[in-house]
Amino acid sequence: MLSFELAEYKERLKKTKASMQEKGIEVLLVTNPANMNYLSGYDGWSFYVHQMIIVVIDEEQPFWIGRMQDGNGARFTTWLDDNHIIPYPEDHIQSAEKHPMDFVCNILAEIGQTKRTIGLEMDAYYFTAACYVKLNEGLPEATFKDATTLVNFVRIIKSDQEIAYMRRAARIVERSMQQAIDHIQEGVRECDVAAAIVHQQIAGTEEFGGDYTAIAPILPAGEHTSTSHLNWSDERYTNNIPVMIEIAGAYKHYHSPLARTVYIGEPDQKMNDLSKACIEGINTTIEAIKPGMTGEAVEQVWRKVIHKYGFEKESRAGYSIGVNYPPDWGEHTASFRPGDQTVLKPNMTFHLMPGIWMDDIGFECTEAIRITEDGCEPLADFPRKLFLK
Repeated sequence: MLSFELAEYKERLKKTKASMQEKGIEVLLVTNPANMNYLSGYDGWSFYVHQMIIVVIDEEQPFWIGRMQDGNGARFTTWLDDNHIIPYPEDHIQSAEKHPMDFVCNILAEIGQTKRTIGLEMDAYYFTAACYVKLNEGLPEATFKDATTLVNFVRIIKSDQEIAYMRRAARIVERSMQQAIDHIQEGVRECDVAAAIVHQQIAGTEEFGGDYTAIAPILPAGEHTSTSHLNWSDERYTNNIPVMIEIAGAYKHYHSPLARTVYIGEPDQKMNDLSKACIEGINTTIEAIKPGMTGEAVEQVWRKVIHKYGFEKESRAGYSIGVNYPPDWGEHTASFRPGDQTVLKPNMTFHLMPGIWMDDIGFECTEAIRITEDGCEPLADFPRKLFLK
């Protein structure tokens, strides 16, 4: 069953082809699983083997190419007809003799596309150096162009249905965050908190369930809060430590991230100052965001607030989000950081992530937001504060 109406998929394809034409690309090889899902509906845990959607500028439907074992998955989840679902044989899986890109080259030859300008997602996670070598060897008359974020930028403005899915994801993350805060206390194992979070992420609500998220729960504790991307251990929480929680809800792979910080015990002045700066920073930034601003201008609002508290942050203050698969829920397009001139438009969605990580301690308080006609709207409804246990 398709996640969207057929008309929406066709509109996405139309916009993708318009971008291809603008960039002089006649054939686009899409290997990013989120982009494959966006254009075709394809959904499966098969991105550990080579797969792609091929968009031909003058072809009505894209082609799905993937492992033979996943062919029925494409029939179950995409809007493509059988002529556009082309599995490669199982003897191409992790073989020293046969590579899936050899098969792709043969298909492109069969449909007369070997002398065209071909766009490649050069910096996508699942497009390897071997893929590039094999395509160059098999398509000597083709011209290759980097099209890493072509579809990503088509995705950046969400449809109403996409926003509805992200709102569902937000309902899930609210519950998951509450589970985390309820379970964190002195003597509890970090892994047991992670288990409670993941259970809630997948259980969802009474009305709808959740998906696996593109990033596992991030749960640094104590001095580990000085960094931003540690998960959990089987250690037990001790007294007088902070715990940062960065998680998301996901519905049909559309994400709504959320981060909060818990302190077990009585926080010192340093932690109180850090939390106060971050919370004022995010509140001020949310109030300031409006369509027409640039990503750079958003970051400057946040930077100005924390500067008056004596804090600096070099990393970006946010990034675009939407549909995605492991290992990241970010769209890899616009960011809130110096130099980003992307102009904000209604129905763009971002993870606004004011967090500060110092040498021995850190604090996070983040929101998934939607750009509205006259401002911005947090997708989740959850208190912004330092939670004390």
